Amino acid sequence: VLNVLSNLKFNFADVLSDNLVNNQFCFEYVNWIKSSSLNTLVGIDEYKYAVFSQGTSEAFDKFYLKNSKRRFRCFRGEYLYHKLAWRDSYDWSYIEDAELAANDAVIISVPFADTGSKHLETDAILSKCTELGIPVLIDCAYYSISSNIQVDLTHPCITDVAFSLSKIFPVAHARIGVRLTRDDCDDLLFVYDKAEYTNRVSAALGLELIRTFPADYIVNKYKAIQETYCRHLDICPSNTVLFGIATRDNYPEYNRGCNTNRLGLHNFLNKDITILKGAINGSSE
Repeated sequence: VLNVLSNLKFNFADVLSDNLVNNQFCFEYVNWIKSSSLNTLVGIDEYKYAVFSQGTSEAFDKFYLKNSKRRFRCFRGEYLYHKLAWRDSYDWSYIEDAELAANDAVIISVPFADTGSKHLETDAILSKCTELGIPVLIDCAYYSISSNIQVDLTHPCITDVAFSLSKIFPVAHARIGVRLTRDDCDDLLFVYDKAEYTNRVSAALGLELIRTFPADYIVNKYKAIQETYCRHLDICPSNTVLFGIATRDNYPEYNRGCNTNRLGLHNFLNKDITILKGAINGSSE
């Protein structure tokens, strides 16, 4: 991936004048994620509108604005960005702390941020949200670095589905993402898109990457070494290849508020297992 980034084929002047590159990226990205043989997005074709987003974060911000008069809800252990965004300006509560109500708005990551696997309550919560008419955003930031994940997007409550390349490739600072919706709600992401006022350089970079690497590239490359590390650490491999999951009493320093502890392996996946052993044992190696 670093070799591709060091030898980009596009010309910046050409990209900046290309008013089609963002739509082309969104179109190819949707086909790219659908091509995965490791995961399944049930009902993704219901989402006819794909617009460029500065990572998943911009899609979150627009969801907050669209639902600003509602009470926001998420599970404990969810992506910290939401809590930080809600703490001063919005009403919010963890899903575990109060019953869902009709005036709520829910965000769920699939795979779930705390475990890299699907949260056990996901489908039940989505059914409840449909019953109560609660809008839901599904955060799929980890989708393309995971395996054995099925996301049922047919629940009528789901209004937004967000994706990003930030966790897949070393391009987090390029802010490359896509948001899917069933309808054109004419919010600011749609306004940017219609005015052609989007980040063309990031879209062109995203195109280079998804045209070069298959959707399951990272998982296929690193799954075996993830499993090796997890055996050595006596923890369970997450569905997301970057993580290993420990019991509540094992590695408690990595607890994020739930019943298991998430260990990030991303700094070690491209290194020999002896490097990890040295880090765990306090060695200078």
